[in-house]
Amino acid sequence: MKWSKAWWIAAILLVFSGTAFALLTENVAISGSSTALSESGWRANFSAPLDMDAIEKGAVYLTDADGQKLEMDMQLANGGRTLEVPDIESGDYTLHVTKSALASSFLKTLSTNQLEFTIQDEVQNLAGKEELRTYFTRLLKLQKDNPFYRGFGEGVDEAEDSASGESGGMGGGDHSTTNNQVEGVDEGDIVQTDGDYLYSISESRVMISDIRDPGNMELAAALEFDGEMYPERLFLSGDTLAVISSRFSLMGTEADAEMESFMPYSGITVVSLYDVASPGNPQLIREFGNEGTFNNARFSGGILRYVSNVFPNYWILEEQPNMELRPRLFDSKDGGELGPLPYEDLTILPGTMEGSYSVIASINLDTPGSNEISTKGFLGGNEQLYMNEQHLYLTASAFETAEGEFEDTALWVPQQADTEIFKFGLDGISVEFIASARVQGALLNQFSMDEFEGHFRLATTEGVAWAPASEPKNHLFILDEQLEQAGSVENLAPGERIYSVRFIGSKAYMVTFRETDPLFAIDVSDPAAPEVLGELKIPGFSNYLHPLDENHLIGFGYDTKIEPVKGGGEPRIVTGGMKLSLFDVSDMGDPQETDTEIIGGPGTYSALQYDHKALFRHEQKNLFGFPVSIYVGDGTEYIEFQAEGALVYSITPQGIELSADLTEPASQPYEDWNTSVQRLVYAKDALYTVANAEITSYHLADFEALGTLPLQ
Repeated sequence: MKWSKAWWIAAILLVFSGTAFALLTENVAISGSSTALSESGWRANFSAPLDMDAIEKGAVYLTDADGQKLEMDMQLANGGRTLEVPDIESGDYTLHVTKSALASSFLKTLSTNQLEFTIQDEVQNLAGKEELRTYFTRLLKLQKDNPFYRGFGEGVDEAEDSASGESGGMGGGDHSTTNNQVEGVDEGDIVQTDGDYLYSISESRVMISDIRDPGNMELAAALEFDGEMYPERLFLSGDTLAVISSRFSLMGTEADAEMESFMPYSGITVVSLYDVASPGNPQLIREFGNEGTFNNARFSGGILRYVSNVFPNYWILEEQPNMELRPRLFDSKDGGELGPLPYEDLTILPGTMEGSYSVIASINLDTPGSNEISTKGFLGGNEQLYMNEQHLYLTASAFETAEGEFEDTALWVPQQADTEIFKFGLDGISVEFIASARVQGALLNQFSMDEFEGHFRLATTEGVAWAPASEPKNHLFILDEQLEQAGSVENLAPGERIYSVRFIGSKAYMVTFRETDPLFAIDVSDPAAPEVLGELKIPGFSNYLHPLDENHLIGFGYDTKIEPVKGGGEPRIVTGGMKLSLFDVSDMGDPQETDTEIIGGPGTYSALQYDHKALFRHEQKNLFGFPVSIYVGDGTEYIEFQAEGALVYSITPQGIELSADLTEPASQPYEDWNTSVQRLVYAKDALYTVANAEITSYHLADFEALGTLPLQ
């Protein structure tokens, strides 16, 4: 039979229309945690919205372990993208979703129509190998069904735009200590001192400097690490120096070399304990650690705790069905060989479906050579950390599906993040899970969290500025001991995002920014009814807030100005020099900026603006100092490097006054990282600036230079 030209054209159109149909069909994925607590309920997320009547129509339902259909209270939220089951008893369940549940189901298909999960009355440790393998197999299927599913939690350094909490232990004695968020909880740093010796990280070494005679400093010893291990944090407890390092390879044995080809290149977190009773002759006592990237650490009550993220290579399960999925750890006390964490020390955090572990290790440093090390692994990512003497909190971002201009596309764009919170109780070296929760919006950093009188407070930003349908808004939530919401202040400063927060007892201060810097003063004395009492709008913004006294705050941030755009349009915000602000908050209803100091021009910055540990303080002398790199220019085409070093100010309720300019004029068009000041510390009557390659000493009384000790 001969086909006419018209028939050929029709056939070609049919083929291409079929291809177009295939390309435009959206594969709708379902995700939800495999384990949850009965008291917290359960939720599932969908990469495209369901019909809001899907539950009533019977297109979404649950069955029990026997396959019996259940009548349960279920609700659709987040525009049909989230299913919430608030009240559910312990047991095994299956979620069923039919194609008719999809809103605008034409051109949409379900990647799967069932999802199994378990509800428990309390968190349980893993039963063994099969339970762990089932968890990762299910996660792998979720990611195959939806490539945009976020199945791992990336560790985030907490040293970002800063701000909040009770400041701990800065300069109250005869020498400096770290600027800590919580009194009595040491965060460690790249520099430590006991008043006689100064310990500092210099690339892959830890330098021990004798500073007993500031005018004649001497290098007492250097702790050398190999080229693949980099010290990140120092803790000093009596005669014990703890060095936490990141090693970017395995331990070097033949078996480890074979294992490395099957593992992610995430390295190892290593803790090295030294006896520094004789600082000039430090002795290595013990080394221990585990696979994974270092996140953060705290030292309190004689106990050192650190948290790391471990990313097992579960995506090769199909090729290597017997691969080890547990984190491996080592201890020189037991021979130093890497071995897997026992199953009974592994737990699935409720409400998560992550492809990473949060590993928490603890040791008492009173007798570091022989004390037991407690290491627990929790399936679920971690980013930020807050800890006081009783509790440890980890948080992770929980991404939502796209909205606005993205909602009709076939991509699941993770642009909108909520925050998952996991609370742990601390008892000696024991760490036990207590509760979990989820709140709207994303945290800025560790200072966005605080615990006070049994309540956990946190501030978040929801939405992103570049998505018109998701305009930013800011919230403050107060949760009770079981992380149930007690109260909140929501939808603050629409169109702006949080730049800093400070919780001080029954008061909270929040800085947001878009064109001006609103400082919100919030009364949080009643957890059920927090209230914004006052608001101050000024140019610029503070990205770190530090309490001066009960009635005054110091803001460290940037100056800004608004420039009109030629031809009209929205004005342009131009960032200028570094800005210091003194705020009088004695009247919470009427906060005032009583003094300011502008340093340099556009491009000027300090490590303090992203790392609160860079703040130097001498309480008795009212001194505050920080490293600084100073630039001048017009903020557009012309910016010139002018000087670098450190600045020290006297700050009292009466105002801000420059006490010492310890900067050096620029001798080249760019900064020298080796000589750039990283920290300022004091010991007895001397001030020290610490750089990677040198330490310089000054009289604390008049800031006259005394001497310089090369470290290289």
